[in-house]
Amino acid sequence: MDTIVMVIVIAVVVIAAAALAFAYQRRRSGRLQERFGPEYERTIEESGDRRAAERELRGRERRVSKLDIHPLSGESAQRYRAEWNTLQQSFVDEPNTAVDEADRLVIRIMREEGYPVDEFDQRANDISVDHPEVALHYREAHRVAVARTKGEADTEDLRLAVTEYRQLVDVLLADRPDGEGDHRATPTDGVRREQPRADGQQTPGEQK
Repeated sequence: MDTIVMVIVIAVVVIAAAALAFAYQRRRSGRLQERFGPEYERTIEESGDRRAAERELRGRERRVSKLDIHPLSGESAQRYRAEWNTLQQSFVDEPNTAVDEADRLVIRIMREEGYPVDEFDQRANDISVDHPEVALHYREAHRVAVARTKGEADTEDLRLAVTEYRQLVDVLLADRPDGEGDHRATPTDGVRREQPRADGQQTPGEQK
């Protein structure tokens, strides 16, 4: 009888431990999904394995939490905004140049904020930790920029790219030194989501 009881107790303990582990994993998955939004699904699709994708996303969080990322000063933000407005106005006459300049402008802003900018994939992954929605816009804009260098992008593609770059520029320039836009990475338990700022600007080609 004692043996039977012991077996039952062990079985109960094993089942309880498995249930707790499953619940813990679900909570972690839910927090990652809440934090990364569409980037969570994109990473899973690219990886083909949910656990591997979640390890990748947690790795991004750890990496970005160690970076010295800081918001732009008000003066820098104003300067970059003026550059962006000039760039956007130039699209009608020089769409190819506008896309190239948009790509370089984003890199300059990210570098000044403290992001490593050596490789595009790493830049997109880093920005996805605190700006997951615009990371997708950034990936699409860069795809068009690369296609342009191969002669595989038409004017409408270029217009889309500049619009997509603007989503990231708006978010980066909205970060303020007063803490309202502090985008330092935090653990998944402290979920914080940010949306692109709508400033009412016209899309490329709409300005008179």
